[in-house]
Amino acid sequence: MGCSVTSVNLPDVAAVRRDAPGLAWSLPFVLPAWLEVWWESFGEDCEPCLRVIRDGDEVIGFAPMMVKGGTVAFMGDTDVCDYQDFVLKPGRERDALGAWLDAMTAEGVTALDLGHVRPDSIVVTILTDVAKERGLAVTLADETVSFEMPLPADFEGYLEMLDKKQRHEVRRKMRRIGAAGEVTYDVVSDFAAMPALLDDFFKMFTESRADKADFMTADMEVFFRAMVSALAEVGILSIGVLRLDGKDIASIICFDQEGTRYLYNCGYDPDYTGVSAGQISKVLAIRDAIERGFTTFDFLKGHEDYKHHLGGREVKLARCRIQLARK
Repeated sequence: MGCSVTSVNLPDVAAVRRDAPGLAWSLPFVLPAWLEVWWESFGEDCEPCLRVIRDGDEVIGFAPMMVKGGTVAFMGDTDVCDYQDFVLKPGRERDALGAWLDAMTAEGVTALDLGHVRPDSIVVTILTDVAKERGLAVTLADETVSFEMPLPADFEGYLEMLDKKQRHEVRRKMRRIGAAGEVTYDVVSDFAAMPALLDDFFKMFTESRADKADFMTADMEVFFRAMVSALAEVGILSIGVLRLDGKDIASIICFDQEGTRYLYNCGYDPDYTGVSAGQISKVLAIRDAIERGFTTFDFLKGHEDYKHHLGGREVKLARCRIQLARK
């Protein structure tokens, strides 16, 4: 009988996730709550191309796509979505992707532009092979990097993971901020507390670096507020707050999903650069993740030096382009 591919409306994607528990929703940037908020904020010039793949009555895949400029791409953009992928049932990836490629071709789609994707993504490890087997032209090009690291069982084990110089620097900076006053780091996931925490976050975010101030436009702030609210409501978002003598001096937005803590964005009070408020907040976010039993810390996309200094290992992110016309 073969697989079928049907269109689904954005408000119904949450039901797909609820009613098809076998699918691997492994990234924050493909969750229904994320897709809805992104679309509401930035989807004006695009057309949804959300597809559910079934084998009989069994859902074996979901393709979170949109059409922009005649090309099918992941719903989202690389400014705020660090990397993306398909949502498929483990073991049924090739069946689902083959059916999806057939459906896109039948709908008259001529080009796929899929990025950014990780080297262990379904796009890189499976879709590229499925497409080449069909005689389709595939290009895969590295465009940027992300950083991540495995987390050990305790914080001392983390420090031992660092090279000698960086371990010394972390310990020195922690002693220095400790000498400056009472240091606390609180992780807040209470939905009701988010609006007030965000006010402080935006202030520190825009004051800490000029490029961050340029990035945080009025439209971007609206997106951030809606995104934080939506992801906090589904239970994967937290805000870490570093305080010195009771004063908020750094703030970090994190996603906590399936054993991984993702550091999405952060800001700090520039008056506290002397006690390394920005870097210490990240060290304490790592310590908190270890204490909560997380197995991976993902610094997400970007070349910032602190990611390497704090133990991150480079992960190349690529863009995959596929022409849906035979060579």
